[in-house]
Amino acid sequence: MPLAYIPELMFVLLVLTFPVVTLLVLKLIRRADRESTGNVQPDERGGAPAESGVPEESKARNPYLARFFIVAMLFVILEVETIFLIAWAILFRSSLLSGMGGYALMSMIVFAGILLVGYIWLYKKGALNWS
Repeated sequence: MPLAYIPELMFVLLVLTFPVVTLLVLKLIRRADRESTGNVQPDERGGAPAESGVPEESKARNPYLARFFIVAMLFVILEVETIFLIAWAILFRSSLLSGMGGYALMSMIVFAGILLVGYIWLYKKGALNWS
């Protein structure tokens, strides 16, 4: 094995061992209270597990609108587009010096055009309309 692969091997080992070691350490240092052993005692409110003593005002689980997930996915797509634009902008100067500037510019225009077509389609479908 070439010596150049040793840093990558160390990184893979670190990535694989970190979660395991973290879970083992947390298992060793956690508090052994009633909730962790499964012996939850009901309080005077009639069967609800004792949390902080404050009566609950509403259910903890409120359903989310489907539009929330659409906007969240649009945000993720926009962030990925931004990451690609930053990487492209860093490499664009070197492609200009090597004579490939037109190709680099055209490839980014095609990439942005595909995303723009997707956003226009979502707008026409009403995915961005909150009313």
